[in-house]
Amino acid sequence: MGLFYNIIVGFAAITVRLFGGFHKKIQKGQEGRSESYQILAQELKQTDKVIWMHCASLGEYEQGLPVFEALKNHYKDHKFVLTFFSPSGYEIRKNNPISDVVVYLPLDQKSEVKKFLDLTHPDLVVFVKYDLWPNYLLELKRRNITSILISALFRPSQAYFKFYGGWFKKLLFSFDHIFTQDSGSKVLLNSIGYDAVTISGDTRFDRVGNQTTTDNSLDFIAEFKNNQTCIVAGSTWPEDELLLVEYINNCKDDVKFVIAPHNMDLNQIKSLTKRIQKPTVLYSNYKNETLNDKSVFVVDTIGLLTKIYNYADIAYVGGAMGSTGLHNTLEAATFGVPIVIGKNYKKFPEAKAMLSKGGLFSIRTFASLESTINMLVNDPKKRVECGQKNKDFIEDNKGASELIMTELKSRF
Repeated sequence: MGLFYNIIVGFAAITVRLFGGFHKKIQKGQEGRSESYQILAQELKQTDKVIWMHCASLGEYEQGLPVFEALKNHYKDHKFVLTFFSPSGYEIRKNNPISDVVVYLPLDQKSEVKKFLDLTHPDLVVFVKYDLWPNYLLELKRRNITSILISALFRPSQAYFKFYGGWFKKLLFSFDHIFTQDSGSKVLLNSIGYDAVTISGDTRFDRVGNQTTTDNSLDFIAEFKNNQTCIVAGSTWPEDELLLVEYINNCKDDVKFVIAPHNMDLNQIKSLTKRIQKPTVLYSNYKNETLNDKSVFVVDTIGLLTKIYNYADIAYVGGAMGSTGLHNTLEAATFGVPIVIGKNYKKFPEAKAMLSKGGLFSIRTFASLESTINMLVNDPKKRVECGQKNKDFIEDNKGASELIMTELKSRF
């Protein structure tokens, strides 16, 4: 299996070099990876103590941030290297207060892995949730470098737990400790003989819980909302927008809508705004518009959604109407608002939990979306009760970062 994997990775590397220029995102990652070694050589000395943190993309960075902050505060004599695989994470967080060096992770080829680890020579490595690269993990194990996985979430269907999964199991055994989100993941790890596991919970609860202690004010959103009921639709996909636009076009005029699409593609934004029949303003042009007389605010930029949820009376979180995957419901929940999502949420335990507690609603059709949102719009008391259930859910599940740090300090 290892030989086959390395052949595939080698073929992928060649393909990226030959054809990556035809895809903007792949090209950006390729260009960034070409600079990684130079940046590391410039910023790190062999005498530096280093902690390396790896995230697939922006979501994993946000998930790991409470632990990163705690590590930074405790290990003050270390330099912190942060790597991303995806451009969407790197471009947004290449400047951050946690890390001393931020680079793209070089491809998972043996020669690249050895070169990267020779330059970084980490004392501790933290992976977040997934994005487990075999050659990196096996080389870390070979070099006896302490590595942990945080906020891990496993399912029985994964190869690690199948009869043919011997090689994949080796990857998990490369970690010195795994911190899981739930007891089911711990049971699965124990079933294959992996016992260095702690149920810590999901560090995202700490991350979103901390968000309410920061300044979340956005004057332009406050002006747009104008003290009216506001529905914030975050990280929407076309499947979500199809239903939302129909609702917007037919609802009463005293309800405000903020839509923050997941995809910032200009043509998709134009298509969305063209279908909306009510006064609409784009973030990119809001300074040239009066805001309080608009009904819809389309956020055609990234990085604002978390603060915008602070202004929501109702939140719609996208991704679950199609097959792309439900986006982060916890970002909205921490502000104490009821949440509406699509139908495909079974792989998201936090959504299932909030649904069972009565703070979240799943819809399948336009009719169910319309009836659910109308109920929440027309019943302020019910709205507040549902939102409080979500806020309580966040508070009840905080503490993962502290537990992880307690375990780490006893071992590292």
